[in-house]
Amino acid sequence: VQLQASGGGSVQAGGSLRLSCAASGRTFSNYAMGWFRQVPGKEREFVAAINRSGSSTHYADSVKGRFTISRNNAKNAVYLQMNRLKHEDTAVYYCAADYNSPLWSMRMLDYDYWGQGTQVTVSS
Repeated sequence: VQLQASGGGSVQAGGSLRLSCAASGRTFSNYAMGWFRQVPGKEREFVAAINRSGSSTHYADSVKGRFTISRNNAKNAVYLQMNRLKHEDTAVYYCAADYNSPLWSMRMLDYDYWGQGTQVTVSS
């Protein structure tokens, strides 16, 4: 499956952004989806994940209550609504597709396909 992330940009602290990830090539609803982020010089870290139907989600503690992951299987897309952004949310954000996990996963190694990343910059 091919993934194309978009929606990144620059925003002031306290603001909001909505990331989108468009999927193509395979049956989107067969994949759990996740968002990860990476800062230069640091490891890529888990942000949020959602199961195939959209009925179950999971978040990193650092974003819980501020970010919301959702998906639209009819549109082959997954979203990350980011509210009350903080400077420490600055990173390149990646969407990823996981074919095998029974629900969702926080582990990078469980994801089979990755998008190209979209930059989010939060100024304090």
